[in-house]
Amino acid sequence: RLRLHDGKLIKDRRYHLRTYPNCFVAKELTDWLIDHKEAPDRETGIRLMQKLMDHYIIHHVCDEHSDYKDAKLLYRFRKDDGTFPLTKDVKVFMRGQSLYEKLVSVEESILKVREENSVKYQRAFLGSEMIDWLIQEGEVENRQEAVELGRALLEHGIIQHVSNRHHFFDSDILYQFWINFRRRRRLTELLNENSSRALSESPDSPFCLRKLNPEPGNTSFLSVQTNKEIKIVSAVRRSSITSLSGNSSAYFSAPPTLVFPPVAECNPKSVLKRPVTNEELLSPGAPYVKKTLTIVGDAVGWGFVVRGGRPCHIQAVDPGGPAAAAGMKVCQFVFSVNGVYVLHLDYQTISSLIMTGPRTLVMEVMEAIE
Repeated sequence: RLRLHDGKLIKDRRYHLRTYPNCFVAKELTDWLIDHKEAPDRETGIRLMQKLMDHYIIHHVCDEHSDYKDAKLLYRFRKDDGTFPLTKDVKVFMRGQSLYEKLVSVEESILKVREENSVKYQRAFLGSEMIDWLIQEGEVENRQEAVELGRALLEHGIIQHVSNRHHFFDSDILYQFWINFRRRRRLTELLNENSSRALSESPDSPFCLRKLNPEPGNTSFLSVQTNKEIKIVSAVRRSSITSLSGNSSAYFSAPPTLVFPPVAECNPKSVLKRPVTNEELLSPGAPYVKKTLTIVGDAVGWGFVVRGGRPCHIQAVDPGGPAAAAGMKVCQFVFSVNGVYVLHLDYQTISSLIMTGPRTLVMEVMEAIE
């Protein structure tokens, strides 16, 4: 958006005797994306802009088109006309980005490479140092407010304890920024999913583990249990019964009877040490911390298995999958999915909610504090 402003592609434009401020012509923007190597062709450029429309970042100036058309139509960034939805998640993310930029731009920053238990961590800081800095810079009024801000940043995945064992405290515990806001990102990263989503008709959770070694003929997944044991299970992908039972898929070289067992047979025993109720999770002072995870699915899936109900829990996580990269762990409880409160739902309902939603999945989970 800022580059388009600098390049004068975003400007006031007149159409049918009316002036539309801060807008751009779709066809000109598609040309710009190709010229600046943000998109290899027009089709990709259109898909990229459609992504921005789907996430309420741009829109047609009169909201007469819900899709992005590569034509002489006027569109606008919602941030330029005040219609960008500043949800709590967006506000926390923007606050985290602002603090990060401020911290990395000063000399003698508290963000530095630090070592703990012979392991070095980038962009790390002590909790008490961060609180001192927030008060010194006028970002907060007192230490309590600073702790609340730190906890919000941690719950939204912006900072974390270096070994992911503690919430944010006013102490000499070591934390780090989990997001490098200065990493140069390209728009094409939005299109890292290349296959369509198909609803699973499996009787259990459709979020099957991804293949770790997708060589031809390899039809095994690694299922990670809490006791760190590695168990080989039959291959099950997120797909339909028709594709699983046939021989047309290159992913399945074993006979159909080995390819499509019920998912419940893969992980028949719950990873939970004991049942946990919603009342226990939500009671004041309960030893649980809430975290927000943003998971971008790949061509296979999201890389986790959800089981149980009221509340549901994470049964297994592919260590090489998108969910693990976002910080998901076994035994976490599913609090919300894409903004929908789900503690009272069973796994079938949650599965359907996720499968019919966007590929970028935003989940709130509750994790026991060790």
